[in-house]
Amino acid sequence: MLTIHRVTGVRRTEHGAVAAGHAVVVEGARIAALGPYDELAAEYGDRARVREWDGVLAPGRHEPDGAAYLEAAYHPDPREAAELGTEPLTGAALSALDMSETRWGGSARRGLQRLLATGTTSLTGPFTRPSVRTAVTRSGLRDRPAALAPGAPADFAVFTADGDCLVTALGGRLVYRRRG
Repeated sequence: MLTIHRVTGVRRTEHGAVAAGHAVVVEGARIAALGPYDELAAEYGDRARVREWDGVLAPGRHEPDGAAYLEAAYHPDPREAAELGTEPLTGAALSALDMSETRWGGSARRGLQRLLATGTTSLTGPFTRPSVRTAVTRSGLRDRPAALAPGAPADFAVFTADGDCLVTALGGRLVYRRRG
């Protein structure tokens, strides 16, 4: 399936200039084309779905401290919020918990959701806990950022003017979308 992501602009590199009026065409898990929206709509519009986002599409964030974020902190389950709060627990608070592999896996999945909500598309390991490694592998996050170029994996995020993440896509799939 072809999808044209129409945005206010496209930033091909992390700190590059924003090309206003540009869009990105995704076919399956890969980027098919980038360029001015009008040109892409003329070429692909009759066979593509158009998604419109009020923000700048850019390579996603890279989290260099991924292992520490997922393996040295516990991300509480929402059902534990009254007892543990909602922020990640570290240090003595983490040591006080009975952490099984199953609990580490759940924590890692919640931590990954937090990362996706910030536009993260890649992170650094190594991940030593088997359940954390499994969660990372299944998430689709890569170990290095993908370029925004034809043929590259369709890993990107769309950010508002304030820097908030609207959408995170991995391999062409929307894995995070801000509500409201």
